[in-house]
Formats: sequence, structure tokens, C-alpha cells
Amino acid sequence: MDRQLAPSEKRPQAFRKVLWIIGILLLLALGFFLLRNLLSRKINPDDVIIGQVERGLVENRITASGTVIPSYERAINAPVSTEINDVYLEAGAQVKKGDLIMELDNEYTRLEYDQIKDELEVRKNNIYKLKLSYDKELRELDYNSEIKKLQVAQLEAELKDQKRLQEVGGSTLEEVQAAELALQVAQIEEKVINNDLAYREQVNDSEKQNLELEYKIQEKKLAELSRKLKETKVIAESDGVLTWINEDLGKKLNEGDLIVKLANLEKFKIEATCPDRYAGQIRLGASAIVRINRQELGAIITNVSPSIENNTVRFNVRINETEEVNLRPNMRVDVFIVSDRKENVLRIKNGPALKGAKKQFIFSIQGEEAIRKEVTLGLRNPEYVELSGDIKPGERIILSDMEDYKEITSIKLVK
Repeated sequence: MDRQLAPSEKRPQAFRKVLWIIGILLLLALGFFLLRNLLSRKINPDDVIIGQVERGLVENRITASGTVIPSYERAINAPVSTEINDVYLEAGAQVKKGDLIMELDNEYTRLEYDQIKDELEVRKNNIYKLKLSYDKELRELDYNSEIKKLQVAQLEAELKDQKRLQEVGGSTLEEVQAAELALQVAQIEEKVINNDLAYREQVNDSEKQNLELEYKIQEKKLAELSRKLKETKVIAESDGVLTWINEDLGKKLNEGDLIVKLANLEKFKIEATCPDRYAGQIRLGASAIVRINRQELGAIITNVSPSIENNTVRFNVRINETEEVNLRPNMRVDVFIVSDRKENVLRIKNGPALKGAKKQFIFSIQGEEAIRKEVTLGLRNPEYVELSGDIKPGERIILSDMEDYKEITSIKLVK
């Protein structure tokens, strides 16, 4: 019959079993580490990206996104309160200068035009009659002035006669005084007539100017209505493309409501946005790069929005006129703002091995080995990174991610 082991006998056996298991696991871990270390010291050069150090230009670029929009877009608004009668073209249609786009209802405007035209004709007749009346009044005052002058001259002659008669005893003092008084009254009456004549001349001139001004105001209003009547036939004022049109027939419009957008597709600009942390580096006139279908084009910042919305800066970019490229409205493009640049510096193609740290290790190919070196990274952009340190032009560097080899000083290159 089997005898059951006592607890004091079971403990040493269990302990030896645990030690055995731990020993096996340590041996496996050591074997895995040695195998990994052996394998990690070798690499196939065909499995990695290799770049060559060279001298050249490196620009520090701020990445932004952009949309191509027409540089010129004319907005056509409703000239009067009206409604849409007919629409002849659709959005996207190309137009020539003078093409009819749509027609607006002009019945009310035409009635108002005819009314003002009739009122203007009546006002013109009234002005003419008032002018005749003023001229008649002034002529009468002028005639009265001439008559009064003759009367004064007659009274002056009579006074002289009375004074001569008095000297020879043919006239009394009372008669002389009466002649003097009559002359004085006539002279005052002459002054009154002349003053009234001068006053009426000034008043009539002022009233004439007021009437003529009112007439000119009505004339301008009539000319404005005439222009608005013509604009109820919406016509393209230049060649271009209709980017938007209100096609809602019968829709009531207020004066100034947008009805058509006409764009000139011969010239474009790019509306770009970037995070507001770069706001201080987005400056008017700053250089920029526009990438379209892998083609990089020189550009310049032409406008910067003064406000920041949703942590975003908006600005406009114009491609240099010397560049030739086919642009289309609403095309998405990459925009890079050049914040700094260095010429004739050591550079290499950008790659996964060149991460954000200022100082880092890279692997330089020396014969059949890749030797770890410490370098300093400078300016960078999606294409190139500036390098400095123990590095020379023509040196070949592994650009693939080498994170798994960061503790190794050299790697064998084996195909």
C-alpha cells in the first residue's frame, strides 16, 4: 500500500521543480537574446533606403493646405427689387462678354421710370415759366429805376430854377424848400427801387439755382433708373465662367441680392490655411512653394487675414508669373511657407531615420559595414534635411528606420 508523503517532504520537491522551470526559461531567454543580437548585426542593403550626403540649398518650410480659386470673381447683384423671369445659362457655363445670362422682371421699374420722366418734363416747363416770370419782374424793376432817375433829374432842374427865381425875387423861400423836399423824396424812392432791384436779382438767381439743382437731381434719378432698367437684362461684362447662378424662377429679390458670380479663369490665386502657432511667420510678401502634381512652383504671399478663426490663419498665395501650370478652380494643393533658408550646406534626402531630435545617431555606410555616428540636424523640409558633424559630401547614409539597431555600433552589410 502506498504511503502518503508528509508536508515537510513535499516542500523540497516543489522548490526543486520551480528552480528547474526558471532555469529553462532563463536559458530560452538567453538563447533568444544571443540569436537576436547575432541577426541584428547583419542587414541586407537592398532592404533599406540609402541616401547620399551632398551640398545644396535647404529651406525650412511651414506646411499649409491650399485651394485654387479665381483671382478675379465678379458678383452681379439685383439692380432693383424684382423677381427672376428667365434663366438662359447654368453654373459652369463659359460666357463671352455681352452674353445674356438671365432676365429680371422690370415692369415696376419701368412704371417708376415713366412717372419720373413725366414729372421731369413738367418740372422743366415750370422752370421755364418761372424764368420768364423772373425776367419780367426784373425788367419792370429796371424800368421803374430808369423812370425814377428821370424824375430825380427833373426835380433837380426844378430846384435850380426855383433858386434862380428866388435870387431875382420871382420865387419865395417856401417854394424853394418844397422843391428841395420833393427832390429828397424822389432820391429816397430811387434808392428803394435800386435796392429792391438788387435784392430781386440775388433772390431770383438763388431760386433759379435751386430749381435747376432739383431738376438735375431728378435727371440723375432718371438716369439711374434707366441704368437699372438695362441691368434687368443680366449680361456678362467680361469673358469667364459662371461659378454660381440663382436659377430659382419667380423668386422675389431685394435690391442688392446676389444673383450671379462670374469668374475669370485666366488667372488664379490660392487660398491657404495653417495652424495659428505659425501666425508670426506668415508675412505679406514672404516666399512660398506650391506643390501641384509633384511639381514645385515659386510663389509669394499676397494677403494675410488679420483675424484667426478656429485656431487657423488664412492667407492668399500667388504663383509667380514666370511659372507655367494648369490650374482649375477648387483644386487642392500643398503650400509651404519658406521661413528660413541656407545655401551650400550639407544635406540629405529626408527619411524615417531622421526624426525630430536635434542630435541623433545615424548609420553611415563604410565599405561592407554601417557605422553608427552622431550628427546634428538643422533646417528641414519634406525633401531635404540639413546635417552637420562628422559627415562628408558623398557619404552614404541609411535613411530607413533603425530604431531596432540603436544599441549597436556597427552592422554588417550582407546580401
